[in-house]
Amino acid sequence: MNLYHDSHDLSFREPFGAAVSGSRVRLAIRADGAREVFLRVWSAASGEQLIKMEPDYGMFRTVIRLPKETGLVWYYFVIHTYDGGTVYYGNNEDSLGGIGQLYSEKPEFSFQITVYDYSPVPDWYKEAVFYQIFPDRFAKAGGEDPQLIDTKIPGAPARRMVSWDKAPDYEKDKKGEILVWDFYGGTLRGIIEKLDYIKSLGVTGIYLNPIFEAWSNHRYDTLDYMKIDPLLGTEEDFRELCARAEECGISIILDGVFNHCGIYSSYVKDHPEWFTLKEDGTYESWWGVRDLPEINELDRDYEEFICGRDGVVRKWIRAGAKGFRLDVADELPDAFIVKIREALKSEDPDAVLMGEVWEDASNKFSHGEQRKYFYGNELDCVMNYPLRDALLSFANGEEPSVMTLRRIMSLKENYPKENFMADFNLIDSHDRARVLTRLDCSDKPEKAKKMLMLLSTLLYALPGVPVIYYGDEAGMKGGADPENRGAYPWGHEDEELIRHYRLLGKLYGQHDVLIDGDFIPLLAGDDILAFERCDSGRMMLVLANRSDEELLYEKEYPGCVSATNVLTGKSVELNGDRVSAHIPPCSVLMIRIRVQEIEGITV
Repeated sequence: MNLYHDSHDLSFREPFGAAVSGSRVRLAIRADGAREVFLRVWSAASGEQLIKMEPDYGMFRTVIRLPKETGLVWYYFVIHTYDGGTVYYGNNEDSLGGIGQLYSEKPEFSFQITVYDYSPVPDWYKEAVFYQIFPDRFAKAGGEDPQLIDTKIPGAPARRMVSWDKAPDYEKDKKGEILVWDFYGGTLRGIIEKLDYIKSLGVTGIYLNPIFEAWSNHRYDTLDYMKIDPLLGTEEDFRELCARAEECGISIILDGVFNHCGIYSSYVKDHPEWFTLKEDGTYESWWGVRDLPEINELDRDYEEFICGRDGVVRKWIRAGAKGFRLDVADELPDAFIVKIREALKSEDPDAVLMGEVWEDASNKFSHGEQRKYFYGNELDCVMNYPLRDALLSFANGEEPSVMTLRRIMSLKENYPKENFMADFNLIDSHDRARVLTRLDCSDKPEKAKKMLMLLSTLLYALPGVPVIYYGDEAGMKGGADPENRGAYPWGHEDEELIRHYRLLGKLYGQHDVLIDGDFIPLLAGDDILAFERCDSGRMMLVLANRSDEELLYEKEYPGCVSATNVLTGKSVELNGDRVSAHIPPCSVLMIRIRVQEIEGITV
């Protein structure tokens, strides 16, 4: 029996991907030799339905109306044969959508349709290039160290100022507890002084790791949400940073650490109702870290403190921030995220709410609940760790290019388009080893640098918002925390890499198709990651070669009049309508395709 359904093919599922609540979806399966076919559909809103599909010359078709309630709809096919048997056709075992597979029993994996209410993401954000800064490690103001606060907290680790060129590490006791927090002296004024440099990279957005008063150097142990950490500066400094950044065309997003605070915060004493005290006298804490007591986000007093008229969110939006990134978003209740969004958007409809989610955010299941991030009233975007993992697997030769493309297509299929195009695309962050260290060729500096250039180019070429983790453009290395949080190497940068990132920023601003063009995957062998970005006649062909050999890629473009590698400005060979691209080892080509239209108009 010939069974086939491809959720990426409009002949079998239309429209593609996520769909608006209450809309219709047409589904079909090729099932030559089947006696009858039923579509099994399930959603939390409507429960299970078994729909008989209409035969149509070897195909079976039906149209379903999606629930008016947002959520996930799951489906597979039940096929009855003429000999009285029953087989099933569901999602593939990778659960990545696209072409499914035959099962003899009810499939473990169903196809997914994300049902959402349309909610636009601010245009400025979707068009942005971001730069992530770990504030203590980016730049000093005038090159001088700030003064450490003389306050001593009983039981708290000591704090000390260290030299800018010191390798980051942790001094711990035998139990693994931090004994001393090292500070390098980065400040908000230091960032202000480097805005011209940041702008030169083509950056239009900055994401700051926590800047509120805390005891540690990472500042995820908040002491006071209403106060800038004195080691970083003052509220006036922050307001000036936002104002000066805006003059440079740059917006600032803050880190919102609302799941937990610091054990030495006055909140623990003054608001015991916000916390859960265990029988042994300790507090429920984030992942068992004693210094990070978890907060009950649904406590009304705490909710008002964060989201109220004079709450934390509104205060810092009024001060100039253009949004928040929610730390450990999968540990924040959906109802609390909704409240944060309402406060944020009511203060500034153009502000952005991002979430730290490490998996596919459309079907994330945590704390016993299906999460609702992208149903229309929570997050605008998430940190795109699935893309990072896929790209590193490709670069390190761990998976063929077709698997990389399948992983990207799965996100495209499962995310509403607005959220997919707003993905926060990263290859490094404060929570992961830097890419120059993570690459399998890290012991070969020149090859590793080429692969970093390859990966960073892909970030700008793929759908979503490209992100530079401070220092990647300077050639910084570093393993897991704290090594990935070293001080920026001012005066010792890799100038070739900086020129590369400046070129990417320039090209991104010149080619809108890289911002809003559709993503079309292409098959090109295991070592070439190939895809197109196209929209309204504009087309960019992207070819990434991970191998150590030059590879050839050819494709017909009827009516093609020119093909130009925008990274070099050089023409790519044309044989009639066929583009013949020779891709050097460990490199990327971004080829602008120009086609002669029938009416004589070249696009």
